[in-house]
Amino acid sequence: MYRDYPLEQFMAQCYGNVNDLSKGRQMPVHYGCRERHFVTISSPLATQIPQAVGAAYAAKRANANRIVICYFGEGAASEGDAHAGFNFAATLECPIIFFCRNNGYAISTPTSEQYRGDGIAARGPGYGILSIRVDGNDVFAVYNATKEARQRAVAENQPFLIEAMTYRIGHHSTSDDSSAYRSVDEVSYWDKQDHPILRLRHYMQSHGWWDDEQEKAWRKQSSKKVRAPGACSMAACHGEFWKDEDGVWGMLN
Repeated sequence: MYRDYPLEQFMAQCYGNVNDLSKGRQMPVHYGCRERHFVTISSPLATQIPQAVGAAYAAKRANANRIVICYFGEGAASEGDAHAGFNFAATLECPIIFFCRNNGYAISTPTSEQYRGDGIAARGPGYGILSIRVDGNDVFAVYNATKEARQRAVAENQPFLIEAMTYRIGHHSTSDDSSAYRSVDEVSYWDKQDHPILRLRHYMQSHGWWDDEQEKAWRKQSSKKVRAPGACSMAACHGEFWKDEDGVWGMLN
């Protein structure tokens, strides 16, 4: 949405209807848009990391003056693909930001059972990668760290690793019951005391930039904005669908 990716296309992908650019071949919420340089995520854990390094290396060879940013969790950082990607990025001097969202759990596995070292940022220097750890629930800290990392990646053609410390308040997925591996009190604490949206809202209210009336109006407007394309996408599910081979075969010149 930040890059003006239309809500209609978001909804089409969620429903896998006739307007879905991936033609129903991706799982829900696996968005992608070539025109906006937004690559769809991969369901297999951590495979996006070496893929992103390859894209960054290609951009470097083409003198494209752009960088790649790759998002993943601390669980993905435990995979071999992460280590391979970090090493490739460092040795090939690729303009890429590795952004690790450390939310404490890899589905049901807590960080205490994932690693014994000092988190993910501490691994960067071993590969020769500049690294920083930030408060992932502080919007301004995340923004400033990412901005600085981008500037350095572009200017110096080198990778950068950001570890954002945060917490996953919700379940991992609709098939996950997180109460089986963490307490309700733990979730409640983070939800009430250190929620990034609440923190930003309180900050804006304390400066007179936001109030409850604006919040109410914004929520009402946003709800209408989302529901309309949702209804249209639902209706499009009943149209004519594509064939299995559509978008697979092409003519060679």
